[in-house]
Amino acid sequence: MDFSSLETWGYFAIAFFAFGGSLFIVAAAGVFSFMGKMDLTTALTVAIISNYLGDMFLFYLGKYQRKEIEPYFAKHKRKIALSRLIMRKYGITAIFIQKFLYGIKTLVPLSMALSKYDFKKFGFYNIFASIVFVLTIGLSAYYSSEAIITFFGIIKEKPWIAPLVLFSILGIVWFTMEKMTKKKR
Repeated sequence: MDFSSLETWGYFAIAFFAFGGSLFIVAAAGVFSFMGKMDLTTALTVAIISNYLGDMFLFYLGKYQRKEIEPYFAKHKRKIALSRLIMRKYGITAIFIQKFLYGIKTLVPLSMALSKYDFKKFGFYNIFASIVFVLTIGLSAYYSSEAIITFFGIIKEKPWIAPLVLFSILGIVWFTMEKMTKKKR
């Protein structure tokens, strides 16, 4: 096994970052697979398994290590309230929705565990949610790789575009999260 290649370290990176729910690494796996640097099936399988295990780990922490993690919740009361609202409003669908919502994707499994949601039931639905999440992001990136590669080519020629796009995306995410977590008067 060649430990200096993108293929080897790429799969490790997918496993590590997909465990934390990163949609960017799943998208990168799709693009690298399109470029022939990785195998699409292997990359997406690694991402599905790792993403599933990451949410199961968070659920486990919320269910069985409650006292140890409660101090970390103090700063995220709004996000926890939002994740509980999503959970109440959408039920099982919340397990699927949370995979795509940056900022609360780690809080929904924890909130579900803290609300005494059944571990086996969460695990069962989480399998399908992980599959839907990874296939949606990974295959979307794979099939739109030409546009993505072209976009990065433009950024390479005009590097000032990258911070503009990055700050625009961050601004939109921040604005949306602020809007969603503010009390309505």
